[in-house]
Amino acid sequence: MVPTYVRPTPVFARGEGCYLFDVENRRYLDFTAGIAVNALGHCDPQMSRIMYEQSQTLVHASNLYYNQWTGALSQLLVEKTREAGGMKDVSRVFVCNSGSEANEAAIKFARKYGRSIDPSGNKYELVSFQGSFHGRTMGSLSATPNPKYQKPFSPMLPGFRYATYNDISSINELVTESTCGVIIEPIQGEGGVNVATPEFLLALRKRCTEVGALLIYDEIQCGLGRTGQFWAHASLPREAHPDVLTTAKALGNGYPIGATLVTEEVSSRIVTGDHGTTFGGNPLAARLAHYIVGRLADSELQSSVLEKEARFRKHFSQLQERFPDVITEVRGKGLILGLQLSGDPTPVITAARERGLLIITCGTNTLRFVPPLIISEAEIDEGMRILGEAMQVVFKEKPGQIEGTDGQQEMR
Repeated sequence: MVPTYVRPTPVFARGEGCYLFDVENRRYLDFTAGIAVNALGHCDPQMSRIMYEQSQTLVHASNLYYNQWTGALSQLLVEKTREAGGMKDVSRVFVCNSGSEANEAAIKFARKYGRSIDPSGNKYELVSFQGSFHGRTMGSLSATPNPKYQKPFSPMLPGFRYATYNDISSINELVTESTCGVIIEPIQGEGGVNVATPEFLLALRKRCTEVGALLIYDEIQCGLGRTGQFWAHASLPREAHPDVLTTAKALGNGYPIGATLVTEEVSSRIVTGDHGTTFGGNPLAARLAHYIVGRLADSELQSSVLEKEARFRKHFSQLQERFPDVITEVRGKGLILGLQLSGDPTPVITAARERGLLIITCGTNTLRFVPPLIISEAEIDEGMRILGEAMQVVFKEKPGQIEGTDGQQEMR
């Protein structure tokens, strides 16, 4: 294997619900969901049944022909987006294989849109934001202004400008008549679970409309029910909705698939041959995603996400009382949450993993919590108990009385 990751020692062999099991059959509670992918948990029984059935029917036939499921998935995504009050003018979908590919399509669509309204070719610039992460392909990487990711592969593609997240005063200077598109995560995942303010997104939408630029929302990590709404931007007024919306991760619950949703205005600029994909929208991936979208659009599941957020926040408050010099802030919404620490969280992650809990980092010294959306309150309590033990070992909390999750006093 090419050494692109530094991996800890567990070798995972199977999963069930919110748990992973290694080759020695040791159980781990998974607060990572494969980096916000396994929203329905590991090895969802209905998903396994669909994979088996479709594998016996048709897996791939190429995009030179229609199949039963790519169009059905596209239609369902459009319908559920409208029902949820998201992306007011959503019309069509391009189905691909990953989040990077979904963003790559969005970037190409923006460039084509810019050229279609300004044939001179001068309207080609794209704006993205510090702290963002949009992928590892050259287009999506060029939109990810992190020297750690960009420097080994520089120079980046020309035409990208970088703005400060939530800084309204910088918008007019950076988004100009030369801008064809602006790409932003309503909640930055890798950047530290940073939440864009409604005022900022409204101002961004207004400026994009003024200069004729596409507004692209990257909801690859924060979308599909993770905030307690089908899309993270659905709580915004319609005036702040995007022209393009990208998704992946939870869309396949572990099976590779991504999608780029666009308005009719954007779709009308794309003609045969402008873009393509060999595997994107194959019948197996599209049928799985069709089932998963139906599950993630369920209002009861979304309501439960907000209840689970409240339970996490209760635990966070208790940890903050125990470690006031360590935990400085809690950020996020729904089940994409960040616990900002004052120092390196690596020892905490290691101690938690040794005790059977998987958590990951993001941003600078931030613990990230993106568990499966199906996680139970008992599993949240279990995981937070383990996290408390790990932090106690790492930060040497002084013994004292701490309030337990049941409201009783207990000794640590």
